[in-house]
Amino acid sequence: MHHFAYKGGELHAEKVSLERIAEAVGTPFYCYSTATLERHVKVLTQAFKGLDPLICYAVKANSNQAVLTTLVRLGAGMDVVSEGEIRRALAAGCAPAKIVFAGVGKTRGEISFALRNGVNHFNVESEQELDFISEISTHLGARAKIALRINPDVDSKTHKKISTGKGEVKFGIPYKDAMRLYAKADRLNGIDVVGVHMHIGSQLTQLAPLEKAFTLMRQLVVRLRAEGHDITHVDLGGGLGVPYDGSTDVPPHPDDYADVVRKCFGGLDLKIMLEPGRLIVANAGILVTRVINVKKGDARTFVIVDAAMNDLIRPTLYEAFHDIWPVTEKLKNAGIFADVVGPVCETGDYLALGRKMPAVATDELLAIMSAGAYGAVQAGTYNTRQLVPEVMVRGDQFAVVRPRQTYAELIGLDRLAPWLAPTRPEPVKAAAPAPAIARKPEAATASAGVSPAAKRTPTRRS
Repeated sequence: MHHFAYKGGELHAEKVSLERIAEAVGTPFYCYSTATLERHVKVLTQAFKGLDPLICYAVKANSNQAVLTTLVRLGAGMDVVSEGEIRRALAAGCAPAKIVFAGVGKTRGEISFALRNGVNHFNVESEQELDFISEISTHLGARAKIALRINPDVDSKTHKKISTGKGEVKFGIPYKDAMRLYAKADRLNGIDVVGVHMHIGSQLTQLAPLEKAFTLMRQLVVRLRAEGHDITHVDLGGGLGVPYDGSTDVPPHPDDYADVVRKCFGGLDLKIMLEPGRLIVANAGILVTRVINVKKGDARTFVIVDAAMNDLIRPTLYEAFHDIWPVTEKLKNAGIFADVVGPVCETGDYLALGRKMPAVATDELLAIMSAGAYGAVQAGTYNTRQLVPEVMVRGDQFAVVRPRQTYAELIGLDRLAPWLAPTRPEPVKAAAPAPAIARKPEAATASAGVSPAAKRTPTRRS
């Protein structure tokens, strides 16, 4: 469920018209619903009632500070995979004791930073990483709590690029090596063995692979405790899918997922840790884009919009499906078959292929649904396109929580080599807005819950 719905013929985010936001900040833009974030945390927490899980949100899914702060205030911890994500979690007010450091390639500098900042524990991906953590924690006079990430060699039945539980992927320690490496970890200086970790993939739509992996983890915990290891928690990772397309592959409900956890780990007196990302934020966010034109080709119709693969790469990278809604409800039932494509100079620049969709025209708005996860975080500046703004809505208010990047900021990231004589380029004049898409700022903006940052944001990409 999400809080994007038609009201009075216009698509709204909670109580805010998306047309109103577009008038204020221009297109394309990401929009996040606070009410949806809150609901998803509540539903997941309720599903695990009685187990008292530590829910550590996977920061990689959406790392906007407003999103992180919202989740921290709901009691969530953070699952991080880099020093940068540790810094984001701390900046959002997350207690270090609620931060779990995962990731297959932790550097020595990142391990040291995590230890100095007192993260809860490390999910260790290899024997060499285990040695690094021991060496660094001993040097710092610290104790590093660790869980080994065990690869159970279970097919998660998801897209190959987000499947992480098979033996041929880079993630985790082979199940057959687990007992040996736990015994080694127990002998190492500066190491406290506290848990077991697994994560077999993302966008899972079946519970059977999870139950198979959980059963193996239960057996491992029992064996480890029999050998004298004080295993106090099991970290089950994340991965439960969301309904991008409600007609196919509807994922299990969190209640059913929690029942499998109870079945597999009941009676072991273990702290349960979860690392949901997509489940929390995917349907809490959308990408709003404006139609540039509709092009009739020899074989296909192309709806060309001002969002592109650099703004949302999931369709190109994962062949992912995103539902597309018109912002004007009257268009909902009119249908054409078209490819929705962006302005980037790549044939692979598309948001949808062969899609039955509204018969839209130039300047109309479309909402790319379920774009809150792996959207803005994977965005880039290919073709020297600016990073687009992110907006958060709460009730009848909205605020820009990341402004649109300016061309000066984008180009200013580059530096000339010392042997290139500096030149003074002619000032670049801003292009006048096209008459057909010119916008008059709303008179009510100042009193309608718009942040000062929103009012300063250009109304069009120019």
